Amino acid sequence: MDKFEKIAAETRRNAEARGHSYREQALKLFPWVCARCNREFNRKNLSELTVHHKDHNHDNNPADGSNWELLCLYCHDHEHQKYLGGSTGITASNELERDVSKGKPFEKLKEILNYKEK
Repeated sequence: MDKFEKIAAETRRNAEARGHSYREQALKLFPWVCARCNREFNRKNLSELTVHHKDHNHDNNPADGSNWELLCLYCHDHEHQKYLGGSTGITASNELERDVSKGKPFEKLKEILNYKEK
């Protein structure tokens, strides 16, 4: 195993250990219900309930759970799609974000600025 592989393996182990600790805490703190769709969970389907970080920072894990909410797999995926500017529709602001990611941040600026005039 080369140096890169060792670092990657250690990073995965640390992330997994961190994930288990805050997941266990969140499951003790909150009812086993999706905070978005209100689907209820039990021991049989608990693996489909995820811990979502409200500020999207996985290192921000206060013991009181104030940065967490429990979401089902589907609502969690939807939440991250919104955050990443996915399938929620194109707006002027996320159109600019998409252009930045392509390396052409001002390509549609004139069109966006004239948006209200149309």
